[in-house]
Amino acid sequence: MKKIALLFFTFGILAVSCKKEEKTETPVTTEVEAGALKIVSDSTKVSWTAYKTTEKVGVGGSFTEIKLNDTKTGTTPEAILEGATFSIPVSSLFTNNPERDGKLKEFFFGVLKNTELISGTLNFKEGNCLLTIKLNDVEKQFPVTHEFKDNRFSINSTIDLVDFGAEGAVASINKACYDLHKGADGVSKTWSEVAISGSVLFE
Repeated sequence: MKKIALLFFTFGILAVSCKKEEKTETPVTTEVEAGALKIVSDSTKVSWTAYKTTEKVGVGGSFTEIKLNDTKTGTTPEAILEGATFSIPVSSLFTNNPERDGKLKEFFFGVLKNTELISGTLNFKEGNCLLTIKLNDVEKQFPVTHEFKDNRFSINSTIDLVDFGAEGAVASINKACYDLHKGADGVSKTWSEVAISGSVLFE
């Protein structure tokens, strides 16, 4: 009888031990999961500043539609945006001036090749951000300044449209806006340099 009681007692200990082990096998959130970032939907913005007159007066604008694809998962903007591609419909150009919008679409983008979309890629290497842009059937990669502040990742740079073979388009828009691009010296000028910026919000 003592042996039977001892046997039941042993099984009881084993059962309790098994239950305790089951309780410790709870899923543990990994460090990557805990620190993961996520892109806020529809938060991508792209703006630009072109220049006119010899005094280099800025004319600002933006694109209201930007498609960001091929993003990844990660704990940093660089990890998430490495290899990300973007496409921007030229039809979404916006300067808060319908007449100017129409002229830019017709006399600038309309002169370029295959510019229904402006496309490109983001890459990161050795702490640098590299932006690739395809415009006028020409693809160029160049370094841009980048910053991650207040959950917003942003890039800034200045491109020269000459690098994309767009001299004809610059001359075309200058001709269409000849008087509007005159400065105090009476000279009409449209610069080939354009400042660009882009940003995306994370949570």
